[in-house]
Amino acid sequence: MLKNEKTQEKEMKKEMMLKVSDIDPKFKYEISKLPGAENVLLCFQCGTCTADCPIARFDDFYRPRKLVRLVQLGLKDKLLSNDVIWLCSTCFTCIDHCPQDVGIADIVRALRNLTTREGKMPVVYKEIASNILKTGYAYVIPGLRLKKREEEGLPSLPKASVENLAKLCDITGLSKMLEKVRT
Repeated sequence: MLKNEKTQEKEMKKEMMLKVSDIDPKFKYEISKLPGAENVLLCFQCGTCTADCPIARFDDFYRPRKLVRLVQLGLKDKLLSNDVIWLCSTCFTCIDHCPQDVGIADIVRALRNLTTREGKMPVVYKEIASNILKTGYAYVIPGLRLKKREEEGLPSLPKASVENLAKLCDITGLSKMLEKVRT
């Protein structure tokens, strides 16, 4: 084994090691009080959610069962600092097949909400939300594309009420949250 590989292996082992100080024993109860995540303590790790998850099929790291277990173990910081919670496509396959009605997609949503309250969010989500606030669309549509639509005889795209979107975002707190998010 090369020196660089040994160093990487040592770093990986160090990262995988847990300390008692990493555990927040109240975290599982905190999550279980959030809407949709009430059944997190019912999960007995059968693995049905992971076996059926389309994301888990294509990503070696994303495992819904593992996320729930980390919640149950109280590893709050490890979960909320990890971008893996943003991989869930919310297809609800895990919910459809869970024998305990744990509601894993809802737990993931709760984890995402906690993460954003702490000012963390992948840049792409912040950009999409900002675009929606500015234009009413998730992506800024270039003028050239709009012109081409016109040339092709396609109807104009509907205009969004950006003012109403701004009001809604102010009422829900999304605007302040986006300001708080670090990139």
